[in-house]
Amino acid sequence: MKEPEIDWSKLPFSYIKTDYNVRCTYKDGAWGDIEVSDSEYIPMHIAASALHYGQEAFEGLKAFRGKDGKIRVFRMDENAKRFIKSAEGVKMQPLPEEIFCEMVRKVVKLNERFIPPYGTGASLYIRPLMIGMTPRVGVSPATEYTVIILVTPVGPYFKEGFKPTKVCLSREYDRVAPKGTGAIKVGGNYGASLVAGEKAHELGYSVMLYLDPKEKKYIDECGAANFFGVKDNTYVTPASESILPSITNKSIRQLAEDLGLKVEQRHVTLEELPTFEEIGACGTAAVISPVSEIDDLDTGKKYVISTTGEAGPVSTMLYNKIRGIQYGEEPDTHGWCEVIE
Repeated sequence: MKEPEIDWSKLPFSYIKTDYNVRCTYKDGAWGDIEVSDSEYIPMHIAASALHYGQEAFEGLKAFRGKDGKIRVFRMDENAKRFIKSAEGVKMQPLPEEIFCEMVRKVVKLNERFIPPYGTGASLYIRPLMIGMTPRVGVSPATEYTVIILVTPVGPYFKEGFKPTKVCLSREYDRVAPKGTGAIKVGGNYGASLVAGEKAHELGYSVMLYLDPKEKKYIDECGAANFFGVKDNTYVTPASESILPSITNKSIRQLAEDLGLKVEQRHVTLEELPTFEEIGACGTAAVISPVSEIDDLDTGKKYVISTTGEAGPVSTMLYNKIRGIQYGEEPDTHGWCEVIE
């Protein structure tokens, strides 16, 4: 198996062509066989419902080459379940969990040479995508859907790595609408966040922190990741129907309990920010991204969380624990990883 010519230590978080992707089509009321493709392109009708009416959903998960040389995929059953909910949320045909998992196993095996070596901090990012393929000019659901799973090796999401960054907040922007699609993973949510995200970058911040779209009182998402805070030996993360239920956050909550912390999933008010000893964002891409400061662009108020330039002890402990499980350095006591033989 020829090694790809990649400098693993300088790998960006961006797309790099790999050998194969896998595909499965829903047509005539049934899912077909899993197909292997070496094409990076999709043949589709110019009136496909994905293009005109946003019938699209996606996922993100990772495969890791472990300390023992084994390949582990982290919690793909949870991604399969969330992929089903996303499909249902925009009236698409859900892909059964067993087909999803078989597609993941297949695409990882087919692209094994692109899984970064242990010790590089890099991983193989797995991106399932579902799109409505039926031509539609009137607004109605498709009857034909295609699921594609592509993979690409990635480095850290934030070039700073596991270092605190500054974030900003503004009431001028909403990521999603109340009772909208915030709790599912569809492209429209991310398209709606691009203006605010680029505004944050222009001002020198890593991401935009969103308040709840209904009352502007509670913390919602932190960019494209879940928010969490730590205080009084307690891990606190928002409960909101407009937040995507992060699989990373779910895992961290369990690990926090395992390590003796109290866990609270509840509304978090803006006024509570100064009481946290540590703040961070968590998700598949960055795992944990510590926050050093939150600047309110509307009021000019600054919430300084850390002045040391380093992540806090609880965030560091949780980050090391979850990464250790993913790379086979720590016991997988909850059975989260599947070893791909």
